[in-house]
Amino acid sequence: MHSHLALLVLFAFFVSLVFALLSKDTVAEQVRFGATLFVSFIGSAIVLGWLMYPFPF
Repeated sequence: MHSHLALLVLFAFFVSLVFALLSKDTVAEQVRFGATLFVSFIGSAIVLGWLMYPFPF
């Protein structure tokens, strides 16, 4: 994979999956918590990347 966004999505998916499985007991709670984490990871990475865009390397 050559896309940073694809790698971000893959990483966020697996981290959310593991955290949801380890922290919640029922399947419904796991799905809700995992989806919330996934969206939070992706959203925060995009917002932080957008905020850092104007700064030089």
